[in-house]
This record gives sequence, structure tokens and C-alpha cells, in this order.
Amino acid sequence: MGKKALGIRPRTAPGADARTAPGTLQGGRSGASRSGRLGVIDWPATLLKGRPRNRQDLLQRPRSSKPAELWLVIVDASASTRRHGALSKAKGLLGELFEQARRQRVRLALLHATGRQAQWLWQGQKASQALHQWLSELGASGGTPLLAAVQQATAWQARRQRLHPAERQRLLIITDGRLRDWPALTPSTCPALLVDIESAAIRLGRARQLAAELGAHYRHIDSLPLLAGSLETAL
Repeated sequence: MGKKALGIRPRTAPGADARTAPGTLQGGRSGASRSGRLGVIDWPATLLKGRPRNRQDLLQRPRSSKPAELWLVIVDASASTRRHGALSKAKGLLGELFEQARRQRVRLALLHATGRQAQWLWQGQKASQALHQWLSELGASGGTPLLAAVQQATAWQARRQRLHPAERQRLLIITDGRLRDWPALTPSTCPALLVDIESAAIRLGRARQLAAELGAHYRHIDSLPLLAGSLETAL
């Protein structure tokens, strides 16, 4: 049964033909282009309630049933990752990750662990060309504030989850695991993957231990092509 037969036609929202302007929704530059209330009319659900008599009786489907998704990425770029092309491999992996996030409209949070302290580079925005620019300039230097980065990420995730309870979070840590002793770690509260980029002939294998304590899946970067190039599968 069509809208014409029912004699009801939802009115176009005021300003629907206007040009987009910067918005404020969830920190985005443009905000949402259309409200979820303007989705497709769900006629079966509407008619189950009886013949609609006005616009308020029309039930509309959500635009998408897929939950919002956030990938939180911690990148270890300490001096030790310069050895044997470890950081170069990590950059290739990150390039693929950024492209997948862009195609799937996934939000990213990126924490850079190098030097004396970890730095946030991206906090919940969608992927953009700026990430590729940062990646092309990424170099390895200094110490390994990886544990501090993990602690910062845990606190940030908790705050983010309170603000966006329906958001599905995933954690990716890229490191060579070349750390000294570390205190007991709290397991990740979301699905996590640790990618080991240690590439020396003699490997310490600490990244595997780190993954176990975080409750994260472990993969060595050389094994990722076996996953058909899908980081979503790995995560």
C-alpha cells in the first residue's frame, strides 16, 4: 500500500534543500547531514498499529542497524623499532588500517608512544588525509612510553564509553615489546589485538607476554597477510 493510496505524504523538513553548514554533533566538522527521524517509513510496523491518520502515526526505520564503531590504536615508535625495518612494516599496516576505517566510516583514536610521553593525535574522529600525512612523516626515536599509553587509553576509553554507551570499541596495539619489567596490567575492556613488529634475528618475545596480560589476541606482523589483508577480521 503506497503513501498516495493512504492520502498521507510526509512534509519535507524546513531547510531540507539548504546547503550543508558546520555542525556540532559529536565533535564533527559538519555534524549529521540528516536526522535519524527522517529514515524510510516502515509501512508494515505502521499498519500493524492501524490506519495512520496523521504524520505522527508513521513509524520510520533507523538509517542503519549497525552500531557505531571506534578503533583505538596505540603505536610504539620507540628507537628500537628502527631495527630490521620493524617500523616500516608497521607503517604499511597502519596505512591499510586507515584506508579500511575510511571505507567503513569507522571512528579512530590514535595514541603515539615515543620519546618521554605518549601523545594523542586523533580522538574519535573519522579517518582523513591528515592521518596519511602524519604516517608519511612518522619516525622512530627515544624511549618507550608504551605502558603510560596503555593507561591513558584505558582511562580515555572509560570516559568515551560513558558518553557513547552503544559504541563498539576495539583496541589495536603495535609494538616490538622491547620493554623492561612492567607492573601488573589491567585486561582490556574491549576486544584487543596486539601486533608484534619485533623483527630481529634473535627475538625477546616480550610482546606475546604483554598481549597475554592485556587479554589481547596476539599476531606477529609477518602473519597478517594470512588474514587476507583484513584487519577487521584480526580485530
